[in-house]
Amino acid sequence: MIAFFKDHKRAIALLLIFAWAALPLIQERALGLSANLFTVAVNLIFTASQLFWFRRVGELGERLIASKRSRVGLGAAGLIVYVFLLFFNLHTWEEASKGSALTLRAALMEAPLRLWLFGSLLGFLLITFLWIADRVARAVSWAFKKLIISHRPELPSPGRRRFLEQTAFAFSAAPFVAGAYGLFYGRLNLETSHKRIMLRRLPKAFEGFRIVQLSDLHISAFMSAEEIRRYVAIANQLKPDLVALTGDFVTWDATAQGAVVEALSGLKAPFGVFGCLGNHEWLTETEDSITHLFAAQGTRILREDCVTVSSDGSRLNLLGVDYQSLRGRMEAPGHPKTAYLPGVERLLLPDTVNILLSHNPNPFDRAAELGIDLTLAGHTHGGQLALELPHTCLAPARLITPYVRGWFQK
Repeated sequence: MIAFFKDHKRAIALLLIFAWAALPLIQERALGLSANLFTVAVNLIFTASQLFWFRRVGELGERLIASKRSRVGLGAAGLIVYVFLLFFNLHTWEEASKGSALTLRAALMEAPLRLWLFGSLLGFLLITFLWIADRVARAVSWAFKKLIISHRPELPSPGRRRFLEQTAFAFSAAPFVAGAYGLFYGRLNLETSHKRIMLRRLPKAFEGFRIVQLSDLHISAFMSAEEIRRYVAIANQLKPDLVALTGDFVTWDATAQGAVVEALSGLKAPFGVFGCLGNHEWLTETEDSITHLFAAQGTRILREDCVTVSSDGSRLNLLGVDYQSLRGRMEAPGHPKTAYLPGVERLLLPDTVNILLSHNPNPFDRAAELGIDLTLAGHTHGGQLALELPHTCLAPARLITPYVRGWFQK
């Protein structure tokens, strides 16, 4: 590691000092945290990740480009582009991804840096984990041979070691591939999920009743109004009896709320379109304004409120709540169940199917205690950034909720 840091150019070190100094601005904007030990740790990890990948790119250039002059020229050009994109995005952070259409600026100035930062940071964390695991395995192997077998340890094989290093570096490059997949394909690849829900006290008049749910649209330069209108058309093709919208209509741009409401105005359902609000409406302070905009085009946002849906003399009770969390604190499991859905008892109808719209899925346990028959939630983006394994799903969303994706019964 010492040799690794010594052989870097002074320009890269200066660049990363500036980046390190500016990064708390990003931290405060994204997490709402003041400068503290956590911020310092994040900045150190970020700096180390950039040094690591600069070195890897340099080594790749040495193997692929014979001419030293060409390597220096391309390296300098790449460094200039990196510095420009980094400081351009830092300077215009609050303006990033604004609007409701993909712009040339977003495509050329924002997307490349985001892809690089995502891949470089996550890849560095993976390689660090593999390095630690390798050192632990070596220590255990040495102790086993020294204390139990008591014979001279075998000399390491250079070929085997080189193979393991190359495999580790290839593994650490996976986030770049995954990020590119998400940016160019995954974010636009809509899949509809169909669930047949059996409710014990559902009236016969509502057998076969079809609810279409959309959540976490997050209108921005990378989720345009045009794209949302495409999803509206797909939803209408499913012929819903009722449409449920479960929050996070905007991302960071409060001025885009009119565009997302207009894009969703094409939703059609004979029993109506209803919704609740998410944490991004709270963060952008658009809870009241977007509620009024939706009301003007016929969509009712339920804010600690309920509405009765009737058919042939039978009824359902649909209730909705604002974003459920302890205000000003990071959402996390472990909050007492009673911290969620305060006062919701007054909205419940006895001997009636009660359906809850809640952006955050964590109130599910409390809803089950209260006898609510069905909860529709969002917030986790269906386990975005998830690694699907045969019997489990590894996703960052598990840090904030056990209800990452899919269908749960309690």
